[in-house]
Amino acid sequence: MEKFIPLSIPNFEGNEEKYVLDAVKQGWVSTGGAYITQLEEKLADYLDVPMVAACQSGTSALHLSLIECDVRPNDLVIVPALTFIAAVNPVRYQFAEPIFMDCDDSLCMNPIKLRKFCETECEKRERQLIYKKTGQRIKTLIVVHVFGNLTDMEAIMEIAEEFHLYVIEDATEALGSKFLTGKYAGKMAGTIGDFGAYSFNGNKIITTGGGGAVTAASEKTAEHMKYLSTQAKDDTLYYLHNEVGYNYRMTNLQAALGLAQLEKLPEFIKRKKDNYHKYAELLWEFAQCSILPFRENTDSNHWFYSLFVDRQKVSKELQQIITELQETGIQVRPIWGLICEQKPYRNAIAYEIETAKYYSERIVNLPCSTQITEEEIEYVVEVLVEVLV
Repeated sequence: MEKFIPLSIPNFEGNEEKYVLDAVKQGWVSTGGAYITQLEEKLADYLDVPMVAACQSGTSALHLSLIECDVRPNDLVIVPALTFIAAVNPVRYQFAEPIFMDCDDSLCMNPIKLRKFCETECEKRERQLIYKKTGQRIKTLIVVHVFGNLTDMEAIMEIAEEFHLYVIEDATEALGSKFLTGKYAGKMAGTIGDFGAYSFNGNKIITTGGGGAVTAASEKTAEHMKYLSTQAKDDTLYYLHNEVGYNYRMTNLQAALGLAQLEKLPEFIKRKKDNYHKYAELLWEFAQCSILPFRENTDSNHWFYSLFVDRQKVSKELQQIITELQETGIQVRPIWGLICEQKPYRNAIAYEIETAKYYSERIVNLPCSTQITEEEIEYVVEVLVEVLV
């Protein structure tokens, strides 16, 4: 192994140390402190929304959103088949069940199949969507902006309005992605549906170590999610609680780190784009593979880069390709295993899953850290060509 090029690691080149040490010196290290408020306010300004509630993770943001959608035991929630399992697990936290939907060529949910499912497999009763085979209600839809690529939100929102569905945008990979044209021109990922969930995990475009944030179309609803995230305290002195709450609040130390990271977000996005285009430039004449594009008329944060391997022109299995790249010190990964094929969800409803299966067998994610060098990208491509030929 000549060198090691990681897949995606955090970049701490700004005020991270300064802000975190300041929080420590002040003694505010837990779920109270000025940095939490500052991060929430700065993030709300960036997203152009009335309010953001900082929380423990993207998963907790999704769970709070499902609670606000009044998802109950035995309800059904429409989710993508091709995503990280954390986008789906919160459905089970509410003792509800997922319905898995296929993706399109953007790797995001396919609105054509979604509409077909709603029209043919369901019926509307008193402003509720009912799954005809079981009589279960479907109130909520979770869409994921995969790898920073934006879902077709115009089509999704039109379907949601017609079939009376709440829309939760899982924007955990898409902070900074926005639409440039159309009905939602200028709108950021996570700000179009009823709820938007963000993640600041260690591999995301900005990180708080482990943390997230949630926003809602209604500021009152966002306030309520913040209330639930702090154990639903109605009286902090006498410990009075009128609802069941959760320990979902972000810590001040995490927020201090996140505030410094947020200051660097525009620069990080620029680097992500530059590095993506460098990969694309080096690979554009190579017939065995290509870099998947991002949706037209959008400005993506280019969080992860998807290498599409043409299985008709490459004899090696994907697993062998990944192993050989790893052996040279290049950390890559396959796209996720389809959630509907995972043991906890094998008995769930999966509707016409075809494209997701196709891409799951052909995608490799390439190193995309914001501090990767041009020389390292050239090395990755050089080794990749040797492995695929």
